[in-house]
Amino acid sequence: MLEKGYVQLYTGNGKGKTTAALGLALRAFGAGLNTIIIQFMKGQHYSEIESISKLKSHISIEQYGSKKFCMINDDTFEEHYSLARNAMKRSYEVISENKYDIVILDEIVTALHFKIITLDEIVKLIEQKPENKELVLTGRGAPQHLISLCDLVTEMTEIKHYYNNGVIARNGIEK
Repeated sequence: MLEKGYVQLYTGNGKGKTTAALGLALRAFGAGLNTIIIQFMKGQHYSEIESISKLKSHISIEQYGSKKFCMINDDTFEEHYSLARNAMKRSYEVISENKYDIVILDEIVTALHFKIITLDEIVKLIEQKPENKELVLTGRGAPQHLISLCDLVTEMTEIKHYYNNGVIARNGIEK
């Protein structure tokens, strides 16, 4: 159990936000800490699901996302909104449970950007966080108010990405 937990935020347009959070979960596993990862807006298969299934004694992962990509104002908005509601409900549950030392809310900031959750909901989670629990938020486009509430903020800056040259997400690297 952690003596003191903080709020971490990984944001920015660069690659590596989820990867950093997963690295933290792996490190915590080595120290005997329990982590839950709640993935907002991710319903497709990602390789971390396979890895974490082998570490399930200390790391849990739950996906709350559609298999369809979310676009602002498209016909899948209601589906994404409903799944985000379920993810928020689960996030409120686990933040107060004693089962997990670390709660990672992957892509919650992206869900905020897409307006399927509110800043007030994230603020409420931060306010409800027990003193000895680590809360990790990831996603692009963190607003300044959220940044000011976090104890550690890392911005991933894209300098160059092969995606711009037509390289699609590769299994085991980006997905």
